[in-house]
Amino acid sequence: MTMGNTSRTAKRIKRRMRIRNKIHGTPERPRMCIMISNTRIYAQLIDDIKGVTLAHVSTTDKGSEAGCSVPDATALGGRAASVAIGKGITKIVFDRGGFRYHGRVKAFADAAREGGLCF
Repeated sequence: MTMGNTSRTAKRIKRRMRIRNKIHGTPERPRMCIMISNTRIYAQLIDDIKGVTLAHVSTTDKGSEAGCSVPDATALGGRAASVAIGKGITKIVFDRGGFRYHGRVKAFADAAREGGLCF
């Protein structure tokens, strides 16, 4: 029996689907999902009941650093927290998108917690 030749991306998508089956965003507690590419970091606050994006931030926004390092993730996490609090959101559900909780994902989450978000 062979283990197969599954790519890293395919494995991440499988993990992502497993996570998404367990967590859901509501208007009171939206889901904050994060996506990390090789060059950018994106984050969204999503209400899964209505199927709408409440807010989004990324390193492609004006006035932000165009990078994908740990300091960039920390800055983006703080900005995501301020945008969410500006919209009246203080409690969220964090969706790591199948990425391991270390490095940039952990830096983003810690900065969002320090910025005032509860998760």
